Amino acid sequence: MYEFLTLENADGIATITMNRPEVYNAFNDGLTFELQAVLKSVKKDKSVRVVVVTGAGKAFSSGQDLKEAVSQTDRPFSDSIHKRYNPIIKAIRKMPKPVICRLNGVAAGAGCSLALACDIIVAAQEAKLIEVFINIGLVLDSGSSYFLPRIVGYHKAFEMSAMGSRVTAEEALALGMVNAVAPLQDLDDLVKQYTGYFAGAPTKAVGLIKKMLNKSYGSSLNEVLNYEAKYQDIAGSTHDHQEGVQAFMEKRPPEFKGY
Repeated sequence: MYEFLTLENADGIATITMNRPEVYNAFNDGLTFELQAVLKSVKKDKSVRVVVVTGAGKAFSSGQDLKEAVSQTDRPFSDSIHKRYNPIIKAIRKMPKPVICRLNGVAAGAGCSLALACDIIVAAQEAKLIEVFINIGLVLDSGSSYFLPRIVGYHKAFEMSAMGSRVTAEEALALGMVNAVAPLQDLDDLVKQYTGYFAGAPTKAVGLIKKMLNKSYGSSLNEVLNYEAKYQDIAGSTHDHQEGVQAFMEKRPPEFKGY
C-alpha cells in the first residue's frame, strides 16, 4: 500500500516507520504525501489508541531530500511547505490520540520538526537533534520556530537555529526536548512502556488533554478555564469516566476502552 513507509497495527498501537534508510529517511514528495495519508488513516481507525512514528535504519529523518529539491528549483519553497510539510505537522497536533516519536537516530531539519511535533519523544542515546536549515542558508520551517522556543526558551532556540548546533539525546533530555533516553538496543523496551500505558488509557480524555494544552499557548486564563469546563463535560460523558469511577468504588484496576 505504501512505497516509502510501513504501517503496523497491533494491540491498539499503530507504528509508522519512514522507510528510506538508504538516504537516512530524507523526505521526498512521495514520503511526505504518504505520511499525510497514513496519519489520516490512523486518525479514523477506532482500533488505534496510540501512534508511534520512527525511521528505518540508522536515522529518524535527515530532513528534505536535497537531491530531489535541486531538481525542482522552479517550485517556490512556500509551495512545498504548505502542500507537503505543514499538513503533516497539523495532522500530528490535531490527532486525538497520543503520538510517540521513537527517535532512533539523527533528526535534522524537517525531521527535527517532525519529532518536536510529537507528544512524547523517546530517544536512543545515539540520537541527535539538529536544526540544520541554517547550513544551507534557510530558516526554520515545519513548525520548529513554534515548538523549539516553547520547549527550550528563546536564547537556546536562537543558538540551535542560527548556529545549527547538534543536540545529543542526553542534552535534549536535560533541556526538556525529549521525555526519556535509552541505549539503542533498549529503545523498544522503553517505547513499550509508553505504548503499553496509552493503549490501555482513556483515549478520549488523553485526546482532550492534548487539545487543551495546544489551545493554552494562545489563550487567556479565562479562555482556558472555559475550555476546561467544556472538555470536562465531554470527558465526564464517556464510558471510560464511568468505568474509572466504578473501578475506584470496587477497588480494582479500571479497564478503559478508549471511548
